[in-house]
Amino acid sequence: MSYFQTYQPFSGVVRHLTIINVLMFIGTYIILGQEHWDRSLGELDDLGRLRLAAFMPGSEHFQPFQIATHMFMHGDIMHLAFNMLSLYIFGPMVEMAWGHKRFLFYYLFCGVGAYALHIGVQWWELEQAGIDPTSWNIPMLGASGAVFGLYVAFAYLFPNQVISLLFPPISLKAKYFVPIMAGLELFYGVRGYSTGIAHFAHIGGAVFGFILIMIWYKGRFR
Repeated sequence: MSYFQTYQPFSGVVRHLTIINVLMFIGTYIILGQEHWDRSLGELDDLGRLRLAAFMPGSEHFQPFQIATHMFMHGDIMHLAFNMLSLYIFGPMVEMAWGHKRFLFYYLFCGVGAYALHIGVQWWELEQAGIDPTSWNIPMLGASGAVFGLYVAFAYLFPNQVISLLFPPISLKAKYFVPIMAGLELFYGVRGYSTGIAHFAHIGGAVFGFILIMIWYKGRFR
């Protein structure tokens, strides 16, 4: 995707977050190793690096620190590359507008919000299906929730900035592009499409980001 300019300053919190995510991806494979699934049971036999992913509260694999660590974990190199590219494209302008501390707080807040909504929706779905949520051992990981929060921040701060996509080849102002993306995520989540993607985590990051922006700006729209 090519958005609005080919170069963004790679510095500040954006640079540090990117470095941390890359180091976590490499380091967890080296130190904790690859996870192992028992295919006959459909369960994790050895957590490996997924010890730092996010599990359902009450699950035998849940640890409180996962609420923070999951947003620095990624399933594969493409997952990592897409999230870090999005952070690099949208993050610097938001960081320059807000400053380092506010930007970092916002990013982490959206990541935790993504976890909260994902777990809440999943808990409800499992109960509706007659499954004990604490027995569910499928983890959630990735920076996507925090990144979706950045999309919302970018659309609020720079609503008329045109975002151009390569696939499909369209251009839209940020104030239209981001709500469309959020709407698609909601549609996919409700319809159960792409079940390997945590759609409600994306929505959670966007919703919590929007709420925090409304608090900071006292409900003023641009």
